[in-house]
Amino acid sequence: MVTFLPTRPGRLADVPSFDRAIGGAESNVACALAAFGHPARWVSRVGADGFGDHLVERIAGYGVDVTAVHRDPDRPTGVYFRTAGDRGTGAHEVAYYRAGSAASAMSVRNTDPGPVRAGRVLHLSGITAALSADCRDLLHELTAPRPGRPLVSFDVNHRPGLWRDTGGGRVLLGLARRADIVFVGEDEAEEAWGVTGGPEAIRAALPEPALLVVKRGARGATAFARPAGDGTHPPAAREPALDTDVVATTGAGDAFAAGFLSATLRDLPVKTRLRYGHLFAAAALTTPGDLAPPPSRHHADRLAALDDDAWGRLRLGPGWTQADAAPEEANTP
Repeated sequence: MVTFLPTRPGRLADVPSFDRAIGGAESNVACALAAFGHPARWVSRVGADGFGDHLVERIAGYGVDVTAVHRDPDRPTGVYFRTAGDRGTGAHEVAYYRAGSAASAMSVRNTDPGPVRAGRVLHLSGITAALSADCRDLLHELTAPRPGRPLVSFDVNHRPGLWRDTGGGRVLLGLARRADIVFVGEDEAEEAWGVTGGPEAIRAALPEPALLVVKRGARGATAFARPAGDGTHPPAAREPALDTDVVATTGAGDAFAAGFLSATLRDLPVKTRLRYGHLFAAAALTTPGDLAPPPSRHHADRLAALDDDAWGRLRLGPGWTQADAAPEEANTP
């Protein structure tokens, strides 16, 4: 989607002007991965309009392969407006204009499975499932078990405002059960599935994925791996969130998924994957838009390798990704 960010705080009814940016769960992940040096392809549909031109050009500018993006001559590119406040505050407003958009017309019939299944990881989002029945059918097809299927990553991304019926939670749970890696917020699990009791309760309700990552906001994240071949359960990996000077929260979940998947592609330990998730999320949290370039790989590697005490002392503010400082310089007690 094209995102319109207000030029000053206030209600949508009062904000006089907006700055144009780009947004979208899957494209955010693709851009962050490409900016970090991974080959990434974005498969989608946008309108044959100026906003579609802007999206394709900007996303390609991050190094993402956009050759599988279809231009729809009959449907517009989706847009949305949001206020400057954080999503978690009562004052936060989001206005989506994506009903009948080009992306909502994605289907099994018009999506070429070749580019979708060509990568090592296929990342999907529950937001796409909410756009239309055709989109839901497409995600159901892409998550179906089959020989040679890429590693399927699924971010639940529960957005109640996008679901036109009460069946969203059931759809999202069904898709999550067919994925290999699942990202879900503790608050999302309660809202979509009525699951309370913390990460362990969520894992009990969702035992199928090989990796389940439960995001807990400022309390960090917990990852559960599938039991080993002998039936033993590996201990859950837990990693505290970073102390971050938050500018805006939108896009942080997508950035976390990109960081975790980057470390997954590099076959790093699960605990380390959580750290990369937190670092990428901190990049998004300290910028006003939906999409923020991650730190350099050299910088991220140095910070992810800190001992637990030094990691706990990190404090990151706006501009931190541009300063490739030594760990000792990056730490703020």
